[in-house]
Amino acid sequence: MTVGLGDIAGAIAALAFLILVGACIVPLYKLGRVLEETRLAVRDIGNESVPILTELKGTVTATNVEIEKLSLVTEDAAKVSANAAVVTENAAQLATLFSATLGGPLVKTAALSYGVRQALRGRGRTKKSRRRGA
Repeated sequence: MTVGLGDIAGAIAALAFLILVGACIVPLYKLGRVLEETRLAVRDIGNESVPILTELKGTVTATNVEIEKLSLVTEDAAKVSANAAVVTENAAQLATLFSATLGGPLVKTAALSYGVRQALRGRGRTKKSRRRGA
């Protein structure tokens, strides 16, 4: 049995292939570990996100209820504000009506009573001064 040049070339090619496969084993092994860690991380995220989403749903529902309550309060405040404007306008009209109907005569009556008092006081002073002088 003789070894020819083709047999040597075949043995060298087989050895090169073996080295190439050996060199590829380490990166493929590391890639497999990375993919396994990724798979575990995705599984954990899936398992942990369901309770978080459930809790978030409850929070959103509670927030919506509070927003509805706030909407009712806002509507009531707008009604109160509108009623306050009407009351203010009515009070202003009432004050105008009072000053027009009773204000003028009341001021005149007050002025008249003041004048009468002053006149009576002045008259009393003149009597006292006459008594002293006599």
